[in-house]
Amino acid sequence: MNSETISLESLRKFISDNKAVMVYFYSDRCAPCVSLRPKISNMVSGAFPEMGLVFLNSEISPEITGDFGIFTNPAIVVFFEGKEFRRYSKYISINELGGDIERIYQMVFGE
Repeated sequence: MNSETISLESLRKFISDNKAVMVYFYSDRCAPCVSLRPKISNMVSGAFPEMGLVFLNSEISPEITGDFGIFTNPAIVVFFEGKEFRRYSKYISINELGGDIERIYQMVFGE
């Protein structure tokens, strides 16, 4: 989904319509956000191909960012079956994130 055209309603619908969704909140002026973004993209496409991934620019969509209770960048919110599973912010370990998601992902998708 393109963060420049996304609305709060369309994001909520995307989360409810998909079994697994990761929403990555970022800012282009945030160096960790810029360096972490391709790693997140590669991890999801490689290890969790059934997971929906949304990159949301906090500066372009501050109302959505606020609605989700995000106060810092980068931040990641992971949903399974429409419910928030976990959130991560600031110092995010790709290995920890992947490990946290792997077990429930396997249960949901039966892989």
